[in-house]
Amino acid sequence: MKEAKTVYFDKIGPENTDDVLRLSKERAEELGIKTIVVASSTGATALKAVDVFDGQKVVAVSYFTGFKEPGEQRFLSENREKFEARGGTVVTMTHAFGGLNAAIRDKFSTHLFGDIMANTLRIFGHGLKVAVEITMMATDAGQTDVDKEIIAIAGKGKGADTAVVVTPVNVTRFFDMKVKEIICKPRL
Repeated sequence: MKEAKTVYFDKIGPENTDDVLRLSKERAEELGIKTIVVASSTGATALKAVDVFDGQKVVAVSYFTGFKEPGEQRFLSENREKFEARGGTVVTMTHAFGGLNAAIRDKFSTHLFGDIMANTLRIFGHGLKVAVEITMMATDAGQTDVDKEIIAIAGKGKGADTAVVVTPVNVTRFFDMKVKEIICKPRL
């Protein structure tokens, strides 16, 4: 038996980001985890993460180009340059639970398997759903080792409020994924 601390935040949101990064850094050191995957819309959270996890592999997963507007990339180019200059890697791709599901949902007003999976994970918190999703996206992009635990950091909208220890898998092996620990999340 092992005991590990889980922190529950009183609120959802970006005000938890610094605590999430600190707690994740502590747990990464305790477990010897070398790869951190972080959700980042504009690159602001990614920049904070690459500073905290200096010397470790930090992968930022951003929205796909055209998420809000056709051709628009929300991860700011100046943040990408700074992040990559500090050794970070940016993955920009279609959401693991979205893709064709979103096209069919928008066109035919119906929900598919990916929507159901995403909404099921949200019962544990939006950040947990995103953490699982970005783990698969980073793995599909070749940025994680499937035989080594990582820490995935996410939230809802801006900043981070959730962190988990997870064994990564490709999207096609979703049911083999293991969320080993919840480091922190909102209690709400």
